[in-house]
Amino acid sequence: MFHRIGRTVVRHPVWTIVAWVIAAIAIVATAPSLPSNSDESSFLPSSYESIQAADLQAKAFPSAFTPSALVLYSRSDGQKLTPADVKDVQRITGALGAKGIDQVQKVIPGTPSKDGKYDLALVQMDSKNAGQPKQADAAKELREGAKKLASGTKLDVKLGGSAAMALDQQDASARGNALVGIGTFVIILVTLLIIFRAPILAVLPLVLIGLVSAIANGLIAYATKLFGLEANSSISAMLIVVLFGVGTDYFLFLIFRYRERLRAGDEPKEAMINAVARVGEAIASAAGAVIIAFLALTLSSLGFLKQMGPALAIAVAATLLAGLTLIPAVVSLIGPKVFWPSKSWKKEPDNARFAALGGVVRRRPAMVAVVSGLLMVALAAGAVSFKATFDLASGSMPKTKESMVVQSQMQNAYSAGAADPTQVYVTSTEGKPLDKAALPALVAKLGDVDGVADSKLSTFSKDGETANIAVTLKYDAAKDEAITAVGKVRDTAHANTPSGTKAVVGGTSAIYKDINSAVQHDYKTVFPVAAVLIMVILGLLLRSVVAPWYLMASVGLGFGATLGATVLIFQKGQGHSGLMFMLPVIMYLFVVAIGTDYNILMIARLREEAREGRSPRDAAGEALRHAGPTVAAAGFILAATFATMMLAGNSLLSEMGFAVSFGIVVAAFVMAMFFTPSLTALFGRAAWWPGHGDRTEVKPSTAGREEAHELV
Repeated sequence: MFHRIGRTVVRHPVWTIVAWVIAAIAIVATAPSLPSNSDESSFLPSSYESIQAADLQAKAFPSAFTPSALVLYSRSDGQKLTPADVKDVQRITGALGAKGIDQVQKVIPGTPSKDGKYDLALVQMDSKNAGQPKQADAAKELREGAKKLASGTKLDVKLGGSAAMALDQQDASARGNALVGIGTFVIILVTLLIIFRAPILAVLPLVLIGLVSAIANGLIAYATKLFGLEANSSISAMLIVVLFGVGTDYFLFLIFRYRERLRAGDEPKEAMINAVARVGEAIASAAGAVIIAFLALTLSSLGFLKQMGPALAIAVAATLLAGLTLIPAVVSLIGPKVFWPSKSWKKEPDNARFAALGGVVRRRPAMVAVVSGLLMVALAAGAVSFKATFDLASGSMPKTKESMVVQSQMQNAYSAGAADPTQVYVTSTEGKPLDKAALPALVAKLGDVDGVADSKLSTFSKDGETANIAVTLKYDAAKDEAITAVGKVRDTAHANTPSGTKAVVGGTSAIYKDINSAVQHDYKTVFPVAAVLIMVILGLLLRSVVAPWYLMASVGLGFGATLGATVLIFQKGQGHSGLMFMLPVIMYLFVVAIGTDYNILMIARLREEAREGRSPRDAAGEALRHAGPTVAAAGFILAATFATMMLAGNSLLSEMGFAVSFGIVVAAFVMAMFFTPSLTALFGRAAWWPGHGDRTEVKPSTAGREEAHELV
């Protein structure tokens, strides 16, 4: 099949390129925009209590005031507000409410802080559009208007709240994406120049993958709209590194094989056909493992991960298609001139360094397996200290953004939970008004819960069937203590509701509590499903039921080592209170999928060497000598491109960038180069049971060179 694809593409390179260009123009011109949603509640299904509480609030209290933005007033000199300042606050608040800004329903005065240094204005927006771009636009207009109105006064005016966070998240994401994109381009360009010493080969993947990126983003936008998925701006940065990182990997697999066939004496066009025929299965298997791992995210309970899974799977699928069609067409059109001005492609290198490493594996496989295994186990020990944090919005932007500054000042000026109280809704299950006399006892019990600062009966619905009890926690809504406290609030509310009623608990802390439960569910479903499906791919590719087990075990060790290292760097080293809650899920999928790719490359070459009659130990040594350079080059580029996410300037992408890049380093330079070949050497011929792929007879004229599974 891959030989046919290669022959068709090489015979018709111009038509292949034209087809890609037309597809790109059509998709980009017609694709819908990809909105970003920062409303954490939209990432949870309706089965969770916090979402049920939000639905009940919308039904029972349709006109309830839930601020989407906060205007925080303080003096520029940090002193207490004077009577003149208070008048300016009232004037600015009234003027903002009278501006008629789209989405803004009303702006009302808030409560001054106890120390007299701060005052508030609360902004209500259309709840139907919470977290959507139009509310970020409204926040921008509010922020600019407030600062203009405060001009000439002693006031320092800042805008915070969810709408302002959405605005700042957009700005931070745009800057972060630019930095990530530039960093990715520079790394790929410089690394390919060093490897090939050919400017055309250095620039070519950037141009071609850029075209693929435009198509992939359009397809993702279509899928998001068609299936009603939730988007988040952090996905854009991940798409950049996935497309260019994985795309460059596939480009390297193909070019290394094309160069090998030219060295073997093939005519240029035939060399590309043979390259696609031989490396096609490798690219398809590697991409299949990555796509399956990403699609496993559709089993997640969180809308953010449900969106991320299909989006990244689409990106990898588009990259796979380009690797089998677009890249071969362009390279075959250029021919050997693609290596200009270097002449090194004409002669076979000796790979002395990798030959020496292969010699160590050949002579001491048990020692290599133990040392590399212990290294991963030692790093994995740090994973036991992992703690999760759930504030997705603040984790997606720098702490210096205005909305984050407001959040910090609010915590200092007011009760930590005052800006975002927890809501307990008590509603009748009998279709009749509540007994108001029975509620004070529940309010009192809620006030006595550990971690609660205050509890009061707020209001009743018009029909009298639902009551709202406002519970102020002692902690910021995203803190672990608040999430623990809201769990106790739920237990108390459920256990003490009057007869004929039920209680549901909502608010930001309740949402984070439910996100925590959803993540625990994902650990039990996404992880094992992805592992089983990847093992099936390995079993089919290698025709063995033994090798997939220790390959996946090695990847599991790599995952533990990566999580442990990330905990040590960010929690222990930088003093973070925790790591972003979805990090282990994302890291597991990347490390498992990418780690499996490099393991496939190494073990397939090892099998090829065994088919040539070498002993298991000799085969392991030769595999490292020949496949090592490709794994090292691909692993370095992919790790470096993911590391550029650390340039985005927010904790979410910094943690993600470090974790995934470190995981790829472990996968390429520890697992694939040492742990996997040494274990395979120790297992011997049993590694290939029952298919005995190492014993497959191949005609002498094509031994090793013509094997369709040879990868490097």
